[in-house]
Amino acid sequence: MKLSQLQVGETGTIVAFTDLEMSVKLMEMGCLPGEIVEVERFAPLGDPMAIRVAGYQLCLRKSEAAVIIIQ
Repeated sequence: MKLSQLQVGETGTIVAFTDLEMSVKLMEMGCLPGEIVEVERFAPLGDPMAIRVAGYQLCLRKSEAAVIIIQ
């Protein structure tokens, strides 16, 4: 399942990435395999989304969140 498919309040654990180039940027922001992520909210038009990861809030576009595979 992709992170972009979660609804507000749902959580998941990062297991992999589908895009190597984007994965480097995401890992630099704290989205490491094994980290638990929680969807906190969506912008009024649905994009971007705010997630909580590694103890802080991070905003991602849905296209970026779609790169993150969770379980």
